[in-house]
Amino acid sequence: MDPYFQIFIGSFLLSIVHALIPSHWLPLVAIGKAEKWNTGETTTVAIITAVSHTLSTVVIGIVVGLVGYKLSETYHYITHYLAPAILIFLGLIYFYLEYRHSKIKTAHNHHHVDIDGIVKKKKTKRSIILTLSAAMFFSPCLEIEVYYFTASRLGWTGIGIVSVVYFFVTVIGIVLLVYLASKGVQKLKWHFLEHHEKIISGTILVLVGLLAFFIDF
Repeated sequence: MDPYFQIFIGSFLLSIVHALIPSHWLPLVAIGKAEKWNTGETTTVAIITAVSHTLSTVVIGIVVGLVGYKLSETYHYITHYLAPAILIFLGLIYFYLEYRHSKIKTAHNHHHVDIDGIVKKKKTKRSIILTLSAAMFFSPCLEIEVYYFTASRLGWTGIGIVSVVYFFVTVIGIVLLVYLASKGVQKLKWHFLEHHEKIISGTILVLVGLLAFFIDF
């Protein structure tokens, strides 16, 4: 398989799972309802916060990719073996967290935006957007950052593929989910995704990590 296509597939899978996780878009829907925003307003806020989140991830990812590219010139095994191994290791950690989560039965132990705190403080729309954007900006996606290491073996092209795919898939995914939920599709059962996001993320990380082992040039 073409290495560029493999990088594309890995980026796409990680981005799709990242966008689907309810903690990235469900709080926006909840705040929109609490503030009585219409669908257009909620969707606009979703665009702003999603772009903020992805931009910080891409900026850090480019730096990580450049470091990986420099290392790959001298220490090829670091990006060829270490980066995929880290992805698989992260996936196994998610499996463990899912197992631990199911054992202690803390069904609501997720890192969501503090919806109650934002609403109770009666903040203005502008301050809410700033708060949400800051929260999303300072929570970059760790999984895709590691994947930049693997992509860095393809130089700027690999780094560019990950950046473009991640940016557009994540932003479009989050905005689309917020829009659909605001229009009434929230009646769908999101409980499985919400309460099993770790095992889903872990599975994708392991698969992408295994895929990365077979990327060769």
